[in-house]
Amino acid sequence: MSHGHTPACSPDCHHSHHHGAKHIYIYSPSSAVRDKAAFRRGVARLKALGHEVEIDEAALSSHMRFAGDDATRLAAIGRAAASGADVALISRGGYGLTRILGELPFRKIAKAIERGTQFVGLSDFTALQMAVLAKTGAVTWGGPALGEDFGAEVPDDIMEACFDDLLVGHGEGAGWRLPASDAQAVPRKGKDAEAPAALLARCHAGRGGNLNLICALVGTPYLPSIPGGVLFLEDANEHPYRIERQLTQLLNAGIIGQQKAVLMGSFNRFKLVPGYDRGFKLQTVIDWLRTRTKTPVLTGLPFGHVPTKVLLPVGRKIDLMVEGRDALIYWG
Repeated sequence: MSHGHTPACSPDCHHSHHHGAKHIYIYSPSSAVRDKAAFRRGVARLKALGHEVEIDEAALSSHMRFAGDDATRLAAIGRAAASGADVALISRGGYGLTRILGELPFRKIAKAIERGTQFVGLSDFTALQMAVLAKTGAVTWGGPALGEDFGAEVPDDIMEACFDDLLVGHGEGAGWRLPASDAQAVPRKGKDAEAPAALLARCHAGRGGNLNLICALVGTPYLPSIPGGVLFLEDANEHPYRIERQLTQLLNAGIIGQQKAVLMGSFNRFKLVPGYDRGFKLQTVIDWLRTRTKTPVLTGLPFGHVPTKVLLPVGRKIDLMVEGRDALIYWG
């Protein structure tokens, strides 16, 4: 989804890597790790980058489709919070966190974040991130998972650079190039189509993650109230009509209309049925959504189940700028 343009982790983007080893705690709060080879590659990769990797005792547990039963996974989350690590990184997403939101050790997690542990993950992890934000206001990070990202045959440079930025405290923002089809989506000042930068949001909380999970939390105490924010969304293995149905839910719940902008990350790994869909595709969904809301809907955000992904703060105040086809989220 990079549209021939490399996303940047932060506006300066001149990093020197390896500013000392960091302590990374690996745990499994959702689905069981089935790809043990990717898990091992991920651990080896983080060690090769100079980090101290601590693996939770239940990281490779398995109970039905879960990484251990509910109590096991809750205990693992508690250990991650108590680890004192610089980063608590999920092994993988999948499914399992919505089942246990009511029992999460919210105070422990918030304390850990206060002491400097960054919780990083995506996909099913969105449920924990939203619940922690709703209950404590603490900031977590949408970003890589161990197996899918660090355990890839060749881990993505940009993903690693963005993760490194977070570790050394240099993460200030993320930039990407909007696809040409987004040109009409950005409100222009005056008559000049090439107007200078449009500031779409100033100091509004950035929130979001997996579209399925956000929808699953509507009407529960675990979705933070989200007026006036920037909502970023991603999903995988969902047909465009299902994505449209879920966006419709957020629309009808008033959530999309309250946003300063909606940022669409990667929606991939689905199959269209040529004779059946008859031209109904993902772009159809985006175009339709834009007719239904005044909220700018921007696409191409490098986030989701794709190798090249930036890290995004969940619950932090951000600025969103668009200049021509260049979009920038800034939280420094």
